[in-house]
Amino acid sequence: MSNAKRVTRRVGLRVAVAGALTVPLSSMASVSAARPRGHLEVMTFNLRYASTAEPNSWADRRPVMRSLLRRAAPDVIGTQEGRYEQLRDIQSDLEHYEWIGTGRKRGSHDESMAVFYDTRRLAPVEYEHFWLSDTPELIGSNTWGGEFPRMVTWVRFRELRGDGPEFYVLNTHLDNRSQYARVRGASLIAQRIGGLDRSLPVVVTGDFNAVAHENPVYGTVLGAGLADAWDAAAERGPLYGTFHGYKPLTRDGDRIDWILVGSGVSVRHASVDTFSANGQFPSDHLPVRASLELE
Repeated sequence: MSNAKRVTRRVGLRVAVAGALTVPLSSMASVSAARPRGHLEVMTFNLRYASTAEPNSWADRRPVMRSLLRRAAPDVIGTQEGRYEQLRDIQSDLEHYEWIGTGRKRGSHDESMAVFYDTRRLAPVEYEHFWLSDTPELIGSNTWGGEFPRMVTWVRFRELRGDGPEFYVLNTHLDNRSQYARVRGASLIAQRIGGLDRSLPVVVTGDFNAVAHENPVYGTVLGAGLADAWDAAAERGPLYGTFHGYKPLTRDGDRIDWILVGSGVSVRHASVDTFSANGQFPSDHLPVRASLELE
């Protein structure tokens, strides 16, 4: 993973957005400030791309998304399916957050694997993108029969507090249609993780379109020396299927959205966030959250 790029930041419009559902931004500041060095709140969240189609248009979902994220106040959010204007909306709804990402197709504002981070706690040191294909450095490449080009965004972060640790975050979204593409993609991700600085902790977020424990993709990624944060957690909340499609939630359902951690990371708590407002969910997926300790 040489030739890592300098950090570029997609600066969103600083505009006040009216909405019935609000959480004071000061509460986010107090929550974040209270976290000790090395403590990291991570979320993975398939945002469901912005659309004007009803029901569940982005206009209806956005205020619920804003409330969920303000309540959770994660340090890092690995997002999937976010489109450029949608990501700018989210950033404008959250103070002190920036994001790193690029469209999965050349020269487009198509879906990205954007990584949001709290600028009060974290600073990106380097980042890179690669595509899940035989030509991973070629933007938009798709050689394994996937329905769409798939990619990974990775960022090396430094904690700003004192001599805080550095760590990697890799974020991805595997193909929804092709198991072959998922398996090949998982293998490439495992290979790339092996090329990172092994002295630094690794956190992987994503929508893997594969059920944990029930798909070869799971074993392939864990074979890179990772642990499933859900299984590794000292405590966890109730399990729900992480894709609900705006239908009633499924208790003990399929978990296809994962947070994975490498050595040097302990997991205090993991949960599936079921927040909604007046029957409206922010996405057709539920975000997964994990409280981590970086050693």
